[in-house]
Amino acid sequence: MNSLFFRKSVIAATGLFLCIFLIVHLSANCILLLPEFIARDMYNSYSTTLRESPLIKIVAYVLYAAILLHTFYALLITLRNRKAKPEKYVVNHSNENSTWTSQNMGLIGIVILLFIVVHLANFWARIKLGIGEEVKLDALGNKDVYEVTYALFHNIYFVIFYTLISIPLALHLHHGLKSAFKSLGFYHKNGLQLLAKVSLVYAIIMGVGFGIIPFIVYFK
Repeated sequence: MNSLFFRKSVIAATGLFLCIFLIVHLSANCILLLPEFIARDMYNSYSTTLRESPLIKIVAYVLYAAILLHTFYALLITLRNRKAKPEKYVVNHSNENSTWTSQNMGLIGIVILLFIVVHLANFWARIKLGIGEEVKLDALGNKDVYEVTYALFHNIYFVIFYTLISIPLALHLHHGLKSAFKSLGFYHKNGLQLLAKVSLVYAIIMGVGFGIIPFIVYFK
């Protein structure tokens, strides 16, 4: 088996899975845009379901595995590419055949990975593991994840951080999504042209969605 093809296939498959997850995640975040008397109970009930549903727990483990595999094999390919090109030539025509994003997917991925760590520390570690300040219960007896999110998005530094991260996220998704199908062996010309357009629309929606919601919550 071609190890490079295998690695790219794993990155593509896990990347597509993560793209689906982001759609679900952004949809849940849209609940925060509703009036508080509706949003709080709905968001907390949704969060409780994610933590307690056996099926969702299995999906969560698949998600964790996908993030680790995606990161691991992307790192291997990035190191391989750098090793294959140890010298920088005086004349470099790489931009003629590739974009800045495609040349720096590793760097962009590292930035996104750092964001994931910060995100997990602020939410997953506190809510799931009970690390840090105790999360209070709402009127229905659910953990008040809405209040945790609301408080975080009323810290202007976190709001700016989350919003700025949406830029490399959109770039990563745009290139990654349209490249994933090629890595899996899909080379239909018209199909790839359509996928390029779909990936652009998808990346814009994800980037704008994740970037603007913290600001909207901040000014609510």
